[in-house]
Amino acid sequence: MSKTLIAPSILAADFANLQRDIEMVNESEADWFHIDIMDGVFVPNISFGMPVLEAISKHAKKTIDVHLMIVDPDRYINTFAALGATILTVHYEACTHLHRTLQAIKSAGMQAGVALNPHTPVSLLEDTIQDIDLVCMMSVNPGFGGQSFIENTYHKVKTLKQLITAKGASTKIEIDGGVTSKNAQQLKEAGADVLVAGSFVFRSENPTKTISELKKLTS
Repeated sequence: MSKTLIAPSILAADFANLQRDIEMVNESEADWFHIDIMDGVFVPNISFGMPVLEAISKHAKKTIDVHLMIVDPDRYINTFAALGATILTVHYEACTHLHRTLQAIKSAGMQAGVALNPHTPVSLLEDTIQDIDLVCMMSVNPGFGGQSFIENTYHKVKTLKQLITAKGASTKIEIDGGVTSKNAQQLKEAGADVLVAGSFVFRSENPTKTISELKKLTS
């Protein structure tokens, strides 16, 4: 089995020391930077926008995984490509024409991701799974960091894995929300390929060591 990728969520970093935290992720065993963009409309919170992403991109030396929790994401696809996003994830619930959105993301030179809210069934991706590089499964309600993990996620991951296998797709499964050392191993066993960890990493005494422990648990 391949090693699970760890993607620290920059939403939980110390914004007053952002460069320091980015350097920490660069030097750690983490694989990706996970960056949440929120508009206060699709989710009841506002995170950071383009200038902060641009600043992060200048320093980040790893894959930049951008998660758009915004309405009408199509308007900004080329902007995020220009800002250095490697993977651009849009919410299923925010896309009226998902297939078209996925094609536009790929045309802009990025990998295409689709995020599912906790109540959105996996079966809705049946017709598009072969066009999706990454499914970001929300294991908390999107909008705020530090929430508790929703237990039904394990079942959803297994269902999604079955769909990916049945369709012969190479889609990665990412879990976002409430990931800790207590559930990391079980998520990998269920079929997760990427674990997003925010508060658990950045609020720990030694974030580098915490990332390393998550890596060990899922290798």
